[in-house]
Amino acid sequence: MHDSPPAVAAKESDSSGAPRHFGLIFAALMAAMLLASLDQTIVSTALPTIVGELHGVNHMAWVTTAYILAATVAMPVYGRLGDLLGRKALFLGGICAFLAGSVIAGAAQDMTWLIVGRGVQGLGGGGLMITSQAIVADLVPPRQRARYMAPIGAVFGLSSVVGPLLGGWFTDGIGWRWAFWINLPVGAVALAVGAVALRLPRRSVKVAFDYLGFVLMAAAVTCTVLVADWGGTDYAWSDPLILELAAGGVLAWVLFFLSQRRAGEPIIPLWLFRSRIFNIATLISLLVIGIGLFATVGYLPTYLQMVYGVSATESGLLLLPMVVGMFFTAGPSGRMMSANGRYKAFPVVGTVLVGVAALLMSTMDTGTSLVLVGVYVFLLGAGFGLVMQPLVLAVQNDFPGSDVGTATSANNFFREIGATLGTAAVGAVFTHRLTEQLGERLGGASAGAVGDTHSLTPALVRALPEKVQDAVVLAYQQALTPVFRYLVPVFALGLVLAFLLPEKRLTDGHDEPGADATPSRPEETVPARG
Repeated sequence: MHDSPPAVAAKESDSSGAPRHFGLIFAALMAAMLLASLDQTIVSTALPTIVGELHGVNHMAWVTTAYILAATVAMPVYGRLGDLLGRKALFLGGICAFLAGSVIAGAAQDMTWLIVGRGVQGLGGGGLMITSQAIVADLVPPRQRARYMAPIGAVFGLSSVVGPLLGGWFTDGIGWRWAFWINLPVGAVALAVGAVALRLPRRSVKVAFDYLGFVLMAAAVTCTVLVADWGGTDYAWSDPLILELAAGGVLAWVLFFLSQRRAGEPIIPLWLFRSRIFNIATLISLLVIGIGLFATVGYLPTYLQMVYGVSATESGLLLLPMVVGMFFTAGPSGRMMSANGRYKAFPVVGTVLVGVAALLMSTMDTGTSLVLVGVYVFLLGAGFGLVMQPLVLAVQNDFPGSDVGTATSANNFFREIGATLGTAAVGAVFTHRLTEQLGERLGGASAGAVGDTHSLTPALVRALPEKVQDAVVLAYQQALTPVFRYLVPVFALGLVLAFLLPEKRLTDGHDEPGADATPSRPEETVPARG
């Protein structure tokens, strides 16, 4: 299980720069990443059944929040420690933690243990998402890496669609606990392959772990996620608890970044921000992927169920064109980047496609055919397929191999923060508009027929008198489609940043400087490690 020296890894590489048996290793990494990203969404359709059986509807949000919190906090820790200590043990440890959390959650007899299991899953899952990408960077030079990064990006899109589908299928069939049990055989295979076949460069660095930075980061992320999840839903934005959490979050973020200036081995080193490529690529990821992808995918199923009357499973299937679009563009773009060593054009074109798709989606009404909706969703996926992994690749290419995990984890970390805030912002706007629209369209008798508007489900809407049903459907349509238009300026800002993104030719070696620029972290700026 020990990592092998670089010389051994080099001898075992083939002409493409990848080591022998890399196909098997890559399949294990993909399986681990798919498990970790699936578990962000797989419980969404199963939650009503889960909380009913475990008598914990008042703790429903924590089933999802516990996983996201733990995974987000874990990401930069795994990335930094991987650069300092080596990634194999961390990767295997992440799988073990994820599987342990799956066992706890699958066997849970009450909400407390389910939430504990989800937290343990998140601690492992956050590490799997980061170490898998960093291991690919360890084993394959940037230019050849482009072809492998494309399917990694598609995994995230696939999981956002397949997760809810699987959760609903298990719940309706063999039981919701299989949403967790299914992780065990797949994770065991990934663990076995990683233990036997994975050989990585050794690290020999003594690390004084940044405990203060970790505590401050955990506090900052917790406050941020709770404000985003609770604000405007469980609590009013003006509620003292939300205001206190927001103030605590701001203070914790300030103290965290101040602490990183003094830490010997900071979790998110401030020298990362000296790189224009890192700063711009991370901002694009936060805006276009974090806010744009998760906001649109998060609310499209609700729109499809309420406006078109499709089932939860059917609404998930109607998002499959997005995954097809991702695969349609991610694969060819990866091959082109490997061929010419350039990446800048892809985020530019991808952001344009995403913006156009959002604009087209804002024109949807109750008469728009599902075929046309599928075309828009396909266009959205095609754009995301061109944006996601070129940005990660650009960041990795700007740093030496010894820092690639730190840079990758920081980029993913801020993207997750963007996803949390973006989903919350879109949700707040949608909820406000829906309340407004329902109030305008439902008179006294109609409002009585509808009852509590906060408890509307697709089934209840279909049972309403036709006139009232049409009013509710129109309210949902008018509440959500303008939100897509509100996202267009976000994508426009992402496009401006994409044009400003410096292009540094992808290298053919792991640590050689790019052809068009010097490394972003010169030797004299490296903090002493001890």
